[in-house]
Amino acid sequence: MTKAELISEIALTTGYDKKTVSTIIEKFTDGIKSNMSRGKEVYIRGFGSFITKDRKERIARNITARTSVYVPAHSVPVFKPAQEFKDCVHNLKNKKAKK
Repeated sequence: MTKAELISEIALTTGYDKKTVSTIIEKFTDGIKSNMSRGKEVYIRGFGSFITKDRKERIARNITARTSVYVPAHSVPVFKPAQEFKDCVHNLKNKKAKK
């Protein structure tokens, strides 16, 4: 599902126009990005957590060029789904398997 499809679906189910829903979705994602860029984590109960993980510096390999590349220590964004979200996806997979 793309962002445009999500906006259309939310607009249909809530009765709000697509422009309003689009603005809300944009502000939501901007809020997550701005908080994470400042080192804050975002927790959405029942859905999951947007957190950062630190990666150590390391030597990586470029297989095609047969060279080693230095990768400095850095942080990466990570989404950790809540147990409720995991259960929902797991149950969906089980329903598909039974068909």
